[in-house]
Amino acid sequence: MEKFKRLLIAGVAVSALAACSADDEQQSETTEDGKTILKVAYKDDGPSNDQAVKYYETLSEKLAEDKDLDVQFELVEVAQGDYAEKLSLLLNSGEIPDLIYFQGGDQQIANQDLLEDLRPYIEESENLKDILQPHNELRLNNYPYLLWVKPIDYKVPVVRGDIMNSLPSSEALLADPTIDNYKAFFEDLVQEGNAEYAVTVAGDISELDYIFENAFGINQSWLETDDGYVFSKVSEKEKEKLAFYKELYEEGLLDNQYLTKQWDTKEDAFYDGKAGLIVGTNGKVIDFYNSRVKEVNGEEAELVVLPPAKGEYQGFGASDITKESRGLAISATSPNKDLVFEVLDYLASPEGQELDRLGFEGEHHEVANDQIELTDAYYSDWYSRYWEPVNAEFSMPISEETPMLSEPANESMQLANEYFAEDNAFILPQEFVSQWDAMENLYREYSADIITGKLPIEAFDDFVDEWYAAGGTELTELANEKIE
Repeated sequence: MEKFKRLLIAGVAVSALAACSADDEQQSETTEDGKTILKVAYKDDGPSNDQAVKYYETLSEKLAEDKDLDVQFELVEVAQGDYAEKLSLLLNSGEIPDLIYFQGGDQQIANQDLLEDLRPYIEESENLKDILQPHNELRLNNYPYLLWVKPIDYKVPVVRGDIMNSLPSSEALLADPTIDNYKAFFEDLVQEGNAEYAVTVAGDISELDYIFENAFGINQSWLETDDGYVFSKVSEKEKEKLAFYKELYEEGLLDNQYLTKQWDTKEDAFYDGKAGLIVGTNGKVIDFYNSRVKEVNGEEAELVVLPPAKGEYQGFGASDITKESRGLAISATSPNKDLVFEVLDYLASPEGQELDRLGFEGEHHEVANDQIELTDAYYSDWYSRYWEPVNAEFSMPISEETPMLSEPANESMQLANEYFAEDNAFILPQEFVSQWDAMENLYREYSADIITGKLPIEAFDDFVDEWYAAGGTELTELANEKIE
């Protein structure tokens, strides 16, 4: 019923928005003192968020000072709840902000020609074109309506340094991270490291896949065979991978309660020493893990970032380049499109980055001796709303005493960039979407039951038959037409 409601809401929004077009440009609004009003819809950044209000007021001041742009931001309140749904309802009401943050639901809006193609703007940009990463450029070429300049979002495995240094298998793992060496390391984590289990994950096996999937030969969503492309989750390689996970589960190396773990209980198990290893998003998340684990277990516990398992391939998985899954869009009906992009481009400049990345001077950072010194408030409650390029520049260096990221966090980002690889997934036609959801649910049910021993590994063959019967045959035919 809940899923039906979401589809109904989306359908109503599309029907109403279909009456609009990019030609129906709104009238520009100004304040009494002549500033252009830019309306912004951004998750959690409504007028009731004091820090968000201060952020946009500060941004307005910096734009006037650095770029001679007279702008006032008006934050649009998006109702609490599922953000994609509530945003669709807002757009359906006829209120289409100039700048919109999407976290799902953007494709149906783009299909109505209501989102601006960002590529021409970026080509002429002063700053943005220089901070795009390879995955940003690839996704923009495929879907030019969303921009999200953040590090590649791979997840990487980490272990406490004090435990890592005490295990006899550590050296072999780092020198040659094969599947067998990983398993030997897991065994050591339990036997020598006194962990209750080697690894825990949050609710499903996707985090384990970042470590092991490539090693089993699963390097893309669709695997090329002599008979054409086959979806990886119904391949023999997938069966081998699930058999390995089942083995880890049976031997107590994989947390036997992983299906009920949430992100917070997963992290607590690691901090408390129950889990020897967890997986987290490279960069800021690893930085947070590192700070917390040292706070609980001492400086010697500083995290060690581990490489992905090595086998047929090595990597953290293929990155979907069909489109950004979230990001910023400019309304095609906005009368202020050029001005909105100037703001986005400014946020990629050294001056813009100092606000967006480093927070408010005097609160999140201080300037002393021609250096930027970050404060405790920066580490505890600041996050970048817009761009986080790996090659960010600031007007002056950041003090070595207060680095933006810890060494493990930096290592995790470098490792993620080193193993970046493109996926061959493609955007599903609308008629396949509901089938796809059912097929994904089928996979989750079978994989969980096989790993936990409710079903034997031979049941994987039954899953494959059901998957093809549920729409997989038609989808495989489509894949073989679309993938070059």
